[in-house]
Amino acid sequence: MRLLAEGLSARRGEDLIFNDISFALAAGEALIVTGPNGSGKSTLLRVLAGLLQAESGRLRLEGGPSEFEHPYELSHYLGHRNAMKRELTVEENLSFWQRFMGDSPGGSGVDVAAAAAAVGLSDIAHLPFGYLSAGQQRRMAMAKLLVAYRPIWLLDEPTAALDAGADRLFSGLVITHLHRGGIVVAATHQPLRLERTQALQMKGFAH
Repeated sequence: MRLLAEGLSARRGEDLIFNDISFALAAGEALIVTGPNGSGKSTLLRVLAGLLQAESGRLRLEGGPSEFEHPYELSHYLGHRNAMKRELTVEENLSFWQRFMGDSPGGSGVDVAAAAAAVGLSDIAHLPFGYLSAGQQRRMAMAKLLVAYRPIWLLDEPTAALDAGADRLFSGLVITHLHRGGIVVAATHQPLRLERTQALQMKGFAH
């Protein structure tokens, strides 16, 4: 399977944020998106995730499951917000996302207990999300990627609020996903210690 972006452009309100962005990612490959604040990194990821409509260009899958027309149907999106209910426990939040997302063809997610253990939250999985520290909340958002299988991970500053140990842990999860044939697009200022990567530097419309 390949993820193909061809001549993408996007607006925020009346402003053109980026123009003519193209890339091709095969299974096991990652794209690291860099650039200053306001250059369009988050906007690009939201276009890939189907949350914003591109002004022009095309996004498509090549060689993916025939019943899926759009890449976002096979994607996990981890944005700046963790998308968790503060009053629900870790287990309840992860169980919701497991049911809501379901598994894409070609793989299966892990159970909630295994996902919590993978990000070091086993001992506090019974606590409400709102009780957790910022770093623990981000780890929990990482666990959401594991409970339902999606071959494409779209990650917007995924290591924000993480300490060095959690940063290494997350890099390991991403590396494992790539080794299993996944695809990753990550906007980040921090190195993820990945091998098969492409780089895209966003400069903003002024450039």
